[in-house]
Amino acid sequence: MSASGSQEFRHLRLERRGPVAVLIVSRPEKLNALNRETLEEIDRAVSAFTADEARGALIVTGAGEKSFVAGADIEELAGLSPREAEATSRFGQGVMDRIERCGKPVLAAVNGYALGGGCELALACHVRIASDNAAFGLPEVGLGLIPGYGGTQRLPRLIGPGRALELIATGRRLRAEEALAIGLVSRVVPSSRLLDEAEQLALAILANGPLAVAAALEAVRRGSELPLDAGLRLESALFGMVSSSEDAREGLRAFLEKRPARFQRR
Repeated sequence: MSASGSQEFRHLRLERRGPVAVLIVSRPEKLNALNRETLEEIDRAVSAFTADEARGALIVTGAGEKSFVAGADIEELAGLSPREAEATSRFGQGVMDRIERCGKPVLAAVNGYALGGGCELALACHVRIASDNAAFGLPEVGLGLIPGYGGTQRLPRLIGPGRALELIATGRRLRAEEALAIGLVSRVVPSSRLLDEAEQLALAILANGPLAVAAALEAVRRGSELPLDAGLRLESALFGMVSSSEDAREGLRAFLEKRPARFQRR
């Protein structure tokens, strides 16, 4: 695994595993907490990944074994005026939106604490897998705040409003197995295997047609915000779009000819 571009960032490391990029949030002295500079760097890194044709999937994780991202940087939040706090929230939401709207799969490999902004970062990723020592939570109400980087919106959409409101209103932490049971993560693996498992999952996704994967991501993301009838129309429109692609014709031919498909992203 070779490093790529890490010199461009203070609080991130970027690594490359073939077609998979790994973004590592690295502020060990702060348990990888998100300050403004780190959010700006994540935004730049995700933009670069989106434009990089050689990288088909992104894994987001934290440096070390204790923390994915332990939250927002509290020192930076203290003393903000209402207008500054709103602007900070909107900026963080924008970074999370960029991740969620990426047309290529983004996976969170949650290694330890994913609290506050760290939980919101994981929620913005398309797929979440967790190490067996992971812990999730949105504890902002204990500080007299509410989640501000999308947590109040994405968590209910993922696990349902009743469970989400209980977790948000109490600030309670979840261990990995409970997160798995309620659908917050899709699998839990030993800490020593987390990145390898995330890479294998990313490669399994990348074995499929890239235009189809992008359309599936869009259908799920946009459809979850629509009434069922409108979501079904969206699905049909995207189905029609990808069915006309060269990749779809190749995939169907490969199936009939009993051979692996050779997708060209067109």
